[in-house]
Amino acid sequence: MAKKLTKALRGKRRWIGCFCDGFDSRKDVNNYLCDLPVKLYDFEGDKCILLVKLEDYEHVRQKLSTGRVTTHTSSGKIKLVRERMGFARMPRKR
Repeated sequence: MAKKLTKALRGKRRWIGCFCDGFDSRKDVNNYLCDLPVKLYDFEGDKCILLVKLEDYEHVRQKLSTGRVTTHTSSGKIKLVRERMGFARMPRKR
């Protein structure tokens, strides 16, 4: 019988809030970030939120220190990053 995957055994992650200069769509940002081990989670205007595994966090943070996508804030909780970046709250689907 397989061991139950509890919260402590799941992979840890960080959420990074970034400013994006000169991108028209979510697809453009995805193409720009395709060489980094990140997942584009939210995109709104000139801001985005990226999902990064904890072991890749420092590498990604260094890569995003300069360029068209620059980091602004990060946290282990997406709620905090959304508040700091000023994202509009999306209603939950029930």
